[in-house]
Amino acid sequence: MVFKRLVQIGRVVFISKGKDAGKIATIVDVVDGNKVLIDGPSSGVVRGVRNLKDLQLTKFVIKVRVGQRTKKVQTAFDEAKINEQFEKTDWAKKIAQKRLICCRILQ
Repeated sequence: MVFKRLVQIGRVVFISKGKDAGKIATIVDVVDGNKVLIDGPSSGVVRGVRNLKDLQLTKFVIKVRVGQRTKKVQTAFDEAKINEQFEKTDWAKKIAQKRLICCRILQ
């Protein structure tokens, strides 16, 4: 089995747990084997350290340097059109469908 999604600087992640669950962000720095510094200015995620257990790696990678400032991360994020690309994936469509079903059940 070959791993195609590696923890690396610039890797776009989906936040599955916590206050920003359901949003996407970018890895800006690797703190240690279990934690990374993420930043998601375009999706409303405040820069901070997160545990890798709370994140899911996506197939998208943007060009940022280690510890890149928020404004430069946002520029790279927007130029690569990550939000639009992620919304086109089957994964994002499945998440949207689950939210729709949950909303119908609650009503």
